[in-house]
Amino acid sequence: METTHEVFNQPAPLADYNLFETNRPLRDALKFNAPQLQVAPLQELGVTVGSAEMQTHARLANIHTPELHTHDRFGRRIDEVEFHLSYHVLMSAAVGAGLHGTPWAGASASPHVLRAAGFMLFTELEPSMLCPISMSYAVTPALRSNAAVYADWGPKLTSLWYDPALKSFKDKPGVTMGMGMTEKQGGSDVRANTTQAVRDGSDAWGERYAITGHKWFFSAPMCDAFLVLAQARAGLSCFFLPRVLPDGTRNAIHIQRLKDKLGNKANASSEVEFHGASAWLVGEEGRGIPQILEMGTMTRLDCALGTSGLMRQALSIAINHASQRNAFGKPLIEQPLMKNVLADLALESEASTALAIRLARAFDHPDDEHERLMARLLTPVAKFWICKRGSHFAQEAMECLGGNGYVEEGGEGIMARVYREMPLNSIWEGAGNIMALDLLRGLRKGDAVAALTKELAPARGQHAALDRLADALPARIEAMASEVEARRLAQDVALAVQASLLAQTAPPAVVGAFCASRLGGDWGNAFGTLGAGTDFDSIIQRAQPR
Repeated sequence: METTHEVFNQPAPLADYNLFETNRPLRDALKFNAPQLQVAPLQELGVTVGSAEMQTHARLANIHTPELHTHDRFGRRIDEVEFHLSYHVLMSAAVGAGLHGTPWAGASASPHVLRAAGFMLFTELEPSMLCPISMSYAVTPALRSNAAVYADWGPKLTSLWYDPALKSFKDKPGVTMGMGMTEKQGGSDVRANTTQAVRDGSDAWGERYAITGHKWFFSAPMCDAFLVLAQARAGLSCFFLPRVLPDGTRNAIHIQRLKDKLGNKANASSEVEFHGASAWLVGEEGRGIPQILEMGTMTRLDCALGTSGLMRQALSIAINHASQRNAFGKPLIEQPLMKNVLADLALESEASTALAIRLARAFDHPDDEHERLMARLLTPVAKFWICKRGSHFAQEAMECLGGNGYVEEGGEGIMARVYREMPLNSIWEGAGNIMALDLLRGLRKGDAVAALTKELAPARGQHAALDRLADALPARIEAMASEVEARRLAQDVALAVQASLLAQTAPPAVVGAFCASRLGGDWGNAFGTLGAGTDFDSIIQRAQPR
């Protein structure tokens, strides 16, 4: 027999659709946070990242992972990482969409919100290659502390051209940058760094140093330059370290090996050593910690945005599958238990989107005192809570597909990639405890209680559970003397702000179900445990990706 059976009851993959047009929660969040925003670029990007062609590039970039070449065939040290062509196609698309340094050029209204929405959309396609995109975004404002370097590199960091060649910045239309902070013995405790910086003269870029030491996590080593931390005479300091020196020679950055990671496969993360590498001081000697904190704020925003994007993609795949797959006599999406799971995931996804875009809005208004305080408070809160929810979310979404979700093949194979990617954003740029401690530090900056009270005020009276939580938070914040309960406080601030935002942007079905479950206790210990009175159909319909 040439054919043993007919294949049926297998869903068509989710491809060739507009990720932006079908994302109602994102569109409503943009209308609320940036009502004057021109969304035409997002419409265009939504088509690009939803195409089957780009999905193929994402798959290939993850299958054909980066390869390290420390020497050429003649024995010369080259320290190059080779990527598959699809990686460069994805990078070119992300840079062309302005997801790296372009917000700092201030060319559009609400540039950080626009960029945040684009970053979320691109994450749905392929998250791991966005690492150098995110770092380029984070380091651009910090680089201004060295005016001479910024004058040469700033315009190219905001360029829409991607050039992967390892050559002088002078010969490239656009550049990318990375960061090198953590070392073997320190991890998040960068004060334990041992890499040394010795003064080596001065030139057109200012004070030059010779850097000797190592970095344990050095992501995207093929970027054109990096901001690194090293110990100078006055203490831990920040330095600009290019791959290619102004005279065209390669800097003394030796890539020891690439990390074999759980996920994040398309991105090259490495261990490196510096052997008297040339670098230029950024800011003041001994002020490296404030510099890294400023950059960390930007990358932590991207962690929240990235996880929100991954949630949306996982939810979309789950709904697409359940809409087409029949089980026990009817489509899965009509089964009561599956409705509960999908609606619960939809609530989580929309709440994460609302909080992440709200945080991005704060960066568009740095001169507004309330927005400045909210950026300080919501950055660790959003990073902590959204990223903590990601892995649980991805597992439940994968379970909606059954065995198909666990297979690394075809359209639904994207789910396995999403699942492997989810833990990274929770770990990268400060794990949960670091975020909780950072929230406590933020509470000491300005009148945090007044800022949070103002933030929650528009939603007062919308739901009794939200009012109770909003009433209790000020006293808890003022009494917070111990670190032991800092994670719980971060969770509750996140939930209160999410509920407040949904009350102002989402339909009553979403608001009521979110507040009743997350704030009112009408919920179990797993997704899919919403109360029987939930309007499941309205919530799922709002989340439909088609």
